[in-house]
Amino acid sequence: MSSRIAPRRSVVANAVYEFLNPVPFGFFVATLIFDIIYARSAEVMWVKGAAWLVTFGLLFAVIPRLINLVQVWITGRRYSTTADKLDFWLNLFAIVAAIFNAFVHSRDAYAVVPTSVWLSVCTVILLSIAHVVIAAQRSAPGDVIHE
Repeated sequence: MSSRIAPRRSVVANAVYEFLNPVPFGFFVATLIFDIIYARSAEVMWVKGAAWLVTFGLLFAVIPRLINLVQVWITGRRYSTTADKLDFWLNLFAIVAAIFNAFVHSRDAYAVVPTSVWLSVCTVILLSIAHVVIAAQRSAPGDVIHE
């Protein structure tokens, strides 16, 4: 059994990733809150706000996911952990759910309920699990990878 230290990732890519990665989560949580308020009140302002929030969340999700794609599957393929790969897939499924949610929000008025709420819930849960997985990995001791 040999052990190697994982190669150092790009400082710029890590900085951009760490800066932008939490932003979509905030947008998607706000989308969920707006969807719930709209489902209870039927005030059109809330669904329009949710449509904008899910759109901005998707826009901000693109760059961190591309950086993550390169770091997990292309340049760091040999050194990626199971947690890195699980984080990638959870984020990818969350983004797919958010894309469907954006399409649902393009409907007229109350036609978005309850689908928008469930898609928002799925997006937030998937992203929450992904953040917990990465937090647990970072709190684990040691940077040595065993093969």
